[in-house]
Amino acid sequence: MDERLSCFKAYDVRGVVPDELNPDLAYKIARAFADEIEPKTVCIGRDARLSGPAIAEALTKGLNDAGVDVIDLGLAGTEMVYFAVGNYGYDGGIMITASHNPPEYNGLKMVRSESRPISSDSGLFDIEERARKGIAEKTGSGTRTERDILEDFTQHLLQFADIDQIKPMRILADTGNGAAGPALARLAKELPVEIEIIREEPDGDFPTGVPNPILKEARTEIEAKMKQAVKVGAPYDFGVAWDGDYDRCFLFSHDGEFIEGYYIVGLLTKAFLSKNADQAIIYDPRLIWCTEEIIKNHGGRGVMSRSGHAFIKERMRKEDAVYGGEMSAHHYFKDNWYCDSGMIPLMLVLDLLSKEGTSLASQVEEMIQKWPCSGEVNSRVDDVQAAVGRCSEAHKNGKHSRIDGLSVEYEDWRFNLRASNTEPLLRLNVETRGDLGLMEQKKDELLDIIRRQS
Repeated sequence: MDERLSCFKAYDVRGVVPDELNPDLAYKIARAFADEIEPKTVCIGRDARLSGPAIAEALTKGLNDAGVDVIDLGLAGTEMVYFAVGNYGYDGGIMITASHNPPEYNGLKMVRSESRPISSDSGLFDIEERARKGIAEKTGSGTRTERDILEDFTQHLLQFADIDQIKPMRILADTGNGAAGPALARLAKELPVEIEIIREEPDGDFPTGVPNPILKEARTEIEAKMKQAVKVGAPYDFGVAWDGDYDRCFLFSHDGEFIEGYYIVGLLTKAFLSKNADQAIIYDPRLIWCTEEIIKNHGGRGVMSRSGHAFIKERMRKEDAVYGGEMSAHHYFKDNWYCDSGMIPLMLVLDLLSKEGTSLASQVEEMIQKWPCSGEVNSRVDDVQAAVGRCSEAHKNGKHSRIDGLSVEYEDWRFNLRASNTEPLLRLNVETRGDLGLMEQKKDELLDIIRRQS
């Protein structure tokens, strides 16, 4: 049996260039995509990585040689590819990005019509097999057309807020030299707020580090600038930062404090249910109590789903949910073809803060106090299943769930423990009902059990 291609993961393609992913392989993947999906027109976008143009050229040639017409979007965010497929009715889309991985990486995120995800259980590994074996059935002579969709994309984003009601604010935005700079600059022209952008210019060398604001070291510049603004008496109202392909966004309070993604899920849940309570909200099992209370208090309908974009999107369609949120900073929207977006959350936060006349800090402070959480804590272990088994046995008197990993719930605290799909890692999340000390205690106890290598 042939060895699997290492760049094919559960949800996308990602690997080191040129060892794991290169133009030759990209060409084969394009031919395989054409055979498997049978599209007539496919759009291609790419982030700021230096290897992007060569991979885009190879994908275009592969699709053209299969008789598929290609719409080249140029520099774009992942959500722009989702938008293009859904808005213009293309048969598929391919985004060239490795998101938050180091500069030597690149990858592919692929969707079919209606921006439905192509992942391990919906055709990705069939594409992998075709590419690995060099199977190319369809032939033809497709075309390549460049298309600038930024204006249409901007108008789409503006629909998620009542622009006339947005109050003046001063916002610091960090695009991390990723792809978000041009899109944000264009959007900012339409908003009645002042948005100061740092690290705006897309630069595939990532001179100050790869944009991944979930890491503390990637947040240093925006946090320092916001704290300094407070010292001189000219604070920003809040801060926002994006990863490289800006399908995730991260928020900061006026004093530069990073806000855990868990509380942003609660905030966006409130934003939707405040407008219309009779709606379904999808959330993942890692941290749940804050979200569930907000849904209950606003009369919504909550549905728990397994983590991961393919599972969330599928469940949203099934439940006709208006919004789905993951604490990892992925946010999904019905009116965005059930796809994730890093720009729509900014619009919703501006809208909510303006209508309620409050600050971002005040919006999340109550959540943080009522539902203290550990954030995701990773542990590298020799035997993942053995570590999970030890935690399960040590907490056998709690209420267990296996929707996604192991969740155990008690009256005043709970935890979720999930294995990484790609590494021997366990990801722990702990939350309590208003007791920060208990949260820290239980987190430490669990980490002792997890990291006990026996």
